[in-house]
Amino acid sequence: MKTNYLKSLALSAAMLLSLAACNKNNESVNPDNNVDTQRWITVAGALMQTTPGDGNGGTMVYAVSYEDARNPDFAINVYDNGFPVKSNRTARLQSSEDGNTLFNIAYTGDNGGEFSRYKVNGGANFVQEDVSVNIAQYASTSPRWAKLFDGDKTGIAVNVANIIANNAPNGANPGGTFQYYRGTATVLALDLQNVLISRYKQYQIPLTAEEEALGHNIFRLDAPVLNKAGNKLIIGTWMQKRNPATGQTESNFQRLGTKSVVVDYPSLENPTVITSTVGQGDCSGYRSFNSFTTEDGNIYQATQREPSNRGSHILKINANNEYDNNYVFSLNTALGVSNVYVDCWRYAGNGIAYALYSHGDSDQGFVARLDLNARTATKVDIPEDADLNFGQYQGILVNGDEVYIAITPIGKDGNIYIINSRTGAITKGAKLVNKPGNRYIGIF
Repeated sequence: MKTNYLKSLALSAAMLLSLAACNKNNESVNPDNNVDTQRWITVAGALMQTTPGDGNGGTMVYAVSYEDARNPDFAINVYDNGFPVKSNRTARLQSSEDGNTLFNIAYTGDNGGEFSRYKVNGGANFVQEDVSVNIAQYASTSPRWAKLFDGDKTGIAVNVANIIANNAPNGANPGGTFQYYRGTATVLALDLQNVLISRYKQYQIPLTAEEEALGHNIFRLDAPVLNKAGNKLIIGTWMQKRNPATGQTESNFQRLGTKSVVVDYPSLENPTVITSTVGQGDCSGYRSFNSFTTEDGNIYQATQREPSNRGSHILKINANNEYDNNYVFSLNTALGVSNVYVDCWRYAGNGIAYALYSHGDSDQGFVARLDLNARTATKVDIPEDADLNFGQYQGILVNGDEVYIAITPIGKDGNIYIINSRTGAITKGAKLVNKPGNRYIGIF
């Protein structure tokens, strides 16, 4: 393991060499595809609370060098040797572009909604900086959030609360005719460098009158992404339908086209809804990024909860912030299987992405290489196990041409796997030591 002093010198040198080429806008794409061999690589694991794989018992992290992450003879035991990140349940983690800072918003509990920042020093040495801010009063104790690819400047937290009918008590039209169910949406910008709330907006976001009359509403917002122009945020939605007569949520209903909310940036004002006629599922993801801005200015997003005969799609939003309904990329069709469900995915550059998915009636996880331009998908050759489940996976690391994924079945040992996004070559990296009921949930 490197000493902190030597790492600091090496990092400083690397920063000086790359400063001129550094693109501070949309850093999800590394224009030079240079691998940073000086960065810390943080591994995260979630502890079981009551049932194997539930991940609700807290989150542990452990940082290793680039060399150790790639070494199959090096063992990482995040549960015995790691650092407990502040969170009552599974922490919502993000990392800085250089890997030296870990960002966290605690999820539920007494400190739910508290944003904190940790200096990564290797091993279990994560030092919480003497700055924090709690966003719970604006976005609840369980906010969804994502770091924008804007040079580690901004995080966006989102929430929907208090979904009621317009004719419910205290509604907009007490005792009147039912028109809609709506919640109050919050979109909040966090200044990641100064650790403060830079702005927030709250509003109701209407659907069409016809959709709302049937009881459709936006249940959750998640996975915000900044467009290439830097003037709009596109926010994923999880849709819900309630019975207009009873107010009860319906589990089986005719789904609408996939919807995203577009707001002005940085003002966070003027929310509008755009609808895909290609997708019928949600585009909120779960605990990770779900939309990515690519080099050509298009945004690609995955869908979840599609009707079972359709499976997840990759949708395209063009530079005009509208869905391109001529772009059809069905993962069922591309992979030749049924009921594909994308748990987590990540854009790696040059039109290539990697998706963690299940298919059929099983939760068993697989990895696929996606070519967004050719609209093709190929299963990656990694060890298969019935207990490999990516349902709570949060972090796929892209470091230049290299893509890092933690492959560990629930309660079983596994490894870091590194895939070259240009060539498809696979490298088996460090061993990940597991414990019964626990799961590794990401590389940062």
